[in-house]
Amino acid sequence: MTVRPRHIRLGLAREPGHPHGDARTGYDIIAFLDEAGRLDLAACRAQLARCRVRRFVQNATVATGQLRHTTGDRWILDFPGSDRQDATGFRLGEERFVAGEYVSIIAGDGAAHTYLVERVAEV
Repeated sequence: MTVRPRHIRLGLAREPGHPHGDARTGYDIIAFLDEAGRLDLAACRAQLARCRVRRFVQNATVATGQLRHTTGDRWILDFPGSDRQDATGFRLGEERFVAGEYVSIIAGDGAAHTYLVERVAEV
Protein backbone atom coordinates (compact mmCIF):
# COMPACT_ATOMS: atom_id res chain seq x y z
CA MET A 1 0.00 0.00 0.00
CA THR A 2 1.38 3.40 -0.99
CA VAL A 3 1.21 6.06 1.71
CA ARG A 4 0.08 9.40 0.34
CA PRO A 5 0.38 12.79 1.98
CA ARG A 6 -2.70 14.50 3.34
CA HIS A 7 -3.68 18.14 3.36
CA ILE A 8 -4.80 19.07 6.86
CA ARG A 9 -6.62 22.38 7.40
CA LEU A 10 -6.57 23.75 10.96
CA GLY A 11 -8.72 26.76 11.86
CA LEU A 12 -8.50 28.70 15.10
CA ALA A 13 -10.99 27.30 17.62
CA ARG A 14 -12.99 29.33 20.13
CA GLU A 15 -10.85 31.24 22.60
CA PRO A 16 -10.88 34.61 24.37
CA GLY A 17 -10.99 37.26 21.69
CA HIS A 18 -12.46 34.75 19.21
CA PRO A 19 -15.68 33.44 20.81
CA HIS A 20 -16.73 31.79 17.54
CA GLY A 21 -13.25 30.75 16.43
CA ASP A 22 -11.73 32.04 13.22
CA ALA A 23 -11.48 29.73 10.21
CA ARG A 24 -9.50 32.47 8.41
CA THR A 25 -6.59 32.03 10.84
CA GLY A 26 -4.70 28.77 11.16
CA TYR A 27 -2.45 26.31 9.40
CA ASP A 28 -2.40 24.21 6.27
CA ILE A 29 -0.24 21.14 6.84
CA ILE A 30 0.89 18.57 4.31
CA ALA A 31 1.91 15.39 6.15
CA PHE A 32 1.65 11.64 6.13
CA LEU A 33 -0.94 10.06 8.41
CA ASP A 34 -1.42 6.48 9.54
CA GLU A 35 -4.75 4.64 9.33
CA ALA A 36 -5.86 6.12 12.67
CA GLY A 37 -5.24 9.67 11.43
CA ARG A 38 -2.06 10.21 13.48
CA LEU A 39 1.18 11.58 12.08
CA ASP A 40 3.14 8.72 10.48
CA LEU A 41 6.65 9.31 11.80
CA ALA A 42 8.38 6.84 9.48
CA ALA A 43 6.71 8.22 6.34
CA CYS A 44 7.30 11.83 7.40
CA ARG A 45 10.98 11.15 8.03
CA ALA A 46 11.37 9.26 4.75
CA GLN A 47 9.80 12.10 2.76
CA LEU A 48 10.65 15.12 4.89
CA ALA A 49 10.70 17.53 1.95
CA ARG A 50 7.02 16.81 1.29
CA CYS A 51 5.95 17.69 4.86
CA ARG A 52 5.09 21.35 4.53
CA VAL A 53 3.22 23.91 6.58
CA ARG A 54 1.63 27.27 5.81
CA ARG A 55 0.51 29.70 8.49
CA PHE A 56 -2.28 32.05 7.50
CA VAL A 57 -4.02 35.01 9.12
CA GLN A 58 -7.18 36.49 7.59
CA ASN A 59 -6.64 33.95 4.76
CA ALA A 60 -3.31 35.59 3.84
CA THR A 61 -0.11 33.53 3.99
CA VAL A 62 2.20 34.92 6.67
CA ALA A 63 4.78 32.11 6.74
CA THR A 64 5.66 28.85 5.03
CA GLY A 65 7.96 26.14 6.28
CA GLN A 66 8.33 22.51 7.15
CA LEU A 67 6.77 20.09 9.63
CA ARG A 68 9.63 18.36 11.45
CA HIS A 69 9.96 15.76 14.18
CA THR A 70 12.60 16.50 16.81
CA THR A 71 13.84 14.93 20.03
CA GLY A 72 11.46 13.85 22.75
CA ASP A 73 8.63 13.11 20.29
CA ARG A 74 8.20 16.82 19.58
CA TRP A 75 6.86 18.07 16.29
CA ILE A 76 7.63 21.61 15.24
CA LEU A 77 6.29 23.84 12.54
CA ASP A 78 9.60 25.23 11.36
CA PHE A 79 9.39 28.58 9.62
CA PRO A 80 12.83 29.64 8.29
CA GLY A 81 14.11 33.10 9.00
CA SER A 82 12.80 33.65 12.50
CA ASP A 83 12.68 31.39 15.53
CA ARG A 84 9.87 33.58 16.84
CA GLN A 85 7.61 32.27 14.08
CA ASP A 86 8.32 28.60 14.79
CA ALA A 87 5.54 26.75 16.57
CA THR A 88 5.46 23.52 18.54
CA GLY A 89 2.67 20.99 18.49
CA PHE A 90 1.40 20.02 21.92
CA ARG A 91 1.49 16.20 21.85
CA LEU A 92 1.03 16.43 18.10
CA GLY A 93 2.26 12.87 17.61
CA GLU A 94 -0.63 11.58 19.74
CA GLU A 95 -3.35 13.67 18.15
CA ARG A 96 -5.76 12.36 15.54
CA PHE A 97 -6.07 14.53 12.45
CA VAL A 98 -9.70 13.80 11.75
CA ALA A 99 -12.28 16.46 10.88
CA GLY A 100 -13.94 17.74 14.05
CA GLU A 101 -11.01 16.95 16.37
CA TYR A 102 -8.96 19.62 18.14
CA VAL A 103 -5.17 20.05 18.34
CA SER A 104 -3.07 22.51 20.31
CA ILE A 105 -0.14 24.46 18.96
CA ILE A 106 2.22 26.64 20.94
CA ALA A 107 3.20 29.72 18.94
CA GLY A 108 6.72 31.10 18.83
CA ASP A 109 5.79 33.69 21.48
CA GLY A 110 4.80 30.89 23.89
CA ALA A 111 1.05 31.40 23.57
CA ALA A 112 -0.95 28.17 23.25
CA HIS A 113 -3.89 28.06 20.84
CA THR A 114 -6.38 25.35 20.02
CA TYR A 115 -7.27 24.60 16.41
CA LEU A 116 -10.14 22.68 14.90
CA VAL A 117 -9.28 20.09 12.26
CA GLU A 118 -11.59 21.45 9.57
CA ARG A 119 -10.76 18.94 6.88
CA VAL A 120 -8.30 16.27 5.80
CA ALA A 121 -7.90 15.35 2.14
CA GLU A 122 -5.51 13.48 -0.10
CA VAL A 123 -2.98 15.65 -1.89
